[in-house]
Amino acid sequence: ATIVSTELDEVEFRLTEQIQSERSILEIHLLLSVFKFDRMEWAIEKAVELGCEDITPVIASRTDKHLAAAATKRVERWRKIAREAAQQSRQSGVPNISPPVPLKEAVQQARGARIVLNERERVTRLVDLVRSPQPTITLAVGPEGGWTDGELGYFQQAGWTAASLGCFILRAETATIAALVTAQASLPQN
Repeated sequence: ATIVSTELDEVEFRLTEQIQSERSILEIHLLLSVFKFDRMEWAIEKAVELGCEDITPVIASRTDKHLAAAATKRVERWRKIAREAAQQSRQSGVPNISPPVPLKEAVQQARGARIVLNERERVTRLVDLVRSPQPTITLAVGPEGGWTDGELGYFQQAGWTAASLGCFILRAETATIAALVTAQASLPQN
């Protein structure tokens, strides 16, 4: 853009070139258990850079009670982080960051192929699930300490598929990035 005119409180631009923003053919939604805020912020930033369309913070059984209580107050900060990450990675839109919700509510509202990451899963790997093209997937990343057996049962009853990221136990923020990279890398090139 070039500057056409300036006023005391206004600048007028003329668009000289329009840059097409790259967009993934896969729409990824993320259910992200609330964990330590500095790590959560980093995970949100990187998730947005990796093309996540929508992030819903969830309150799980193992979510620290103090973090759960304070999470609602952090939503605006998380949205700011998402907006800045979207700008930095030249995305045309800003992913939605929802207010934190209880896990059961988020599980029922999820759409597309629904995959819960579970470090105890030994048969199904995420890389195998995402090879089949799906237009929309929702990934659920558990809290520190992982999902409880009751939560995993709830996911299963709701029709979710459990998958692992491999043989290692990952921190929540690392699992977030690994899952998104795995999903994006499985796509054919545009």
